Amino acid sequence: MKIYKFTLYLYLVFGLFFLYDTVVKFQSGGDFKISLAFTVVAIFMFFFRKRHIKRIEDNQKKNQ
Repeated sequence: MKIYKFTLYLYLVFGLFFLYDTVVKFQSGGDFKISLAFTVVAIFMFFFRKRHIKRIEDNQKKNQ
């Protein structure tokens, strides 16, 4: 179960990286839409996985 929590925060790190990349590309006048899309997906995956892990932990406690 620990690997799931590690990958959860990995999504958050990628989201922050792509957010930084989006801001830099926006300021330089480049095409920032792809970086923005990756930012949104990574942050969505962080919250989705967090909720999913919580649900799995609750089911394991319930079954014990």
